[in-house]
Amino acid sequence: MFQSAGSVKFGKIQIMAENHTFNYGDQSIIYQTIGDGKPLVVLHGWGSSKRVMMPVAKHLSRLRKSYVLDLPGFGESPEPDRGWSIDDYADAVEAFINDLPYEKVDLLVHSFGGRIVLKLLSREFGKSHVDKVLITGGAGMKPKRSMKFYFRKYTAKTLKAPFMVLPGSLREKALSWLRSTSLWKSLGSSEYSELSGVMRETFVRSVTEYLEPCLPDIPHEVLLIWGRNDDATPVYQGQRIEKGIEHAALVIIEDAGHYAFLDKPKQFARIAEAFFK
Repeated sequence: MFQSAGSVKFGKIQIMAENHTFNYGDQSIIYQTIGDGKPLVVLHGWGSSKRVMMPVAKHLSRLRKSYVLDLPGFGESPEPDRGWSIDDYADAVEAFINDLPYEKVDLLVHSFGGRIVLKLLSREFGKSHVDKVLITGGAGMKPKRSMKFYFRKYTAKTLKAPFMVLPGSLREKALSWLRSTSLWKSLGSSEYSELSGVMRETFVRSVTEYLEPCLPDIPHEVLLIWGRNDDATPVYQGQRIEKGIEHAALVIIEDAGHYAFLDKPKQFARIAEAFFK
């Protein structure tokens, strides 16, 4: 484990924190801690990092000692050596929690972190080691798709089809060329096209797994906080999670989007504090 001093500034909030390293096999996971009290593990969303989650951890620092992680492949944590699935991330978070000197922890997660936590909570480990859970803008539900999405999907399949009959090495070279063309890039999201090979595989494995089957197996008290204007994980996805988890409750914050805890920090903090007290 190593430590190095660091400082992060969010508007008027100056947060002093030290980096720590948790070694999960050959994978390093960088995290920071802030506050005192019962442990709270904080997970960020896709393309984000612990830096984005530190302000909400700061708001809760009187009630909780927060462990704010950079998930593998994000922030200061290096990429895994292969494409990871949601189960791989859940395994890593499980190992992190199991290494802490506490019987149980609470969780606060955003977006992609929601995928990981839905998987984790449905496991026996999650049932015995996790207490309260706050999910904001959580992903993992099957989205409603537009005609534009299906047009892009089937156009991509049509473009790939002629290359799939080639022998292995030629097929890979041909598909690599296809992925480099402007036509192919126009069919994918900018988020996807900017990813490395490992994280591109991780992205595909993550967004194509839907976690509705996990919901009935989650016995925890779960608070869902959604921004009314969330266009990444719309409110109907929060409503679906609320319906699927027996002890879940959904709170919607008006005039907030996917990052409700940044759009309405004081309102978000008041709701979170009331839940975690």
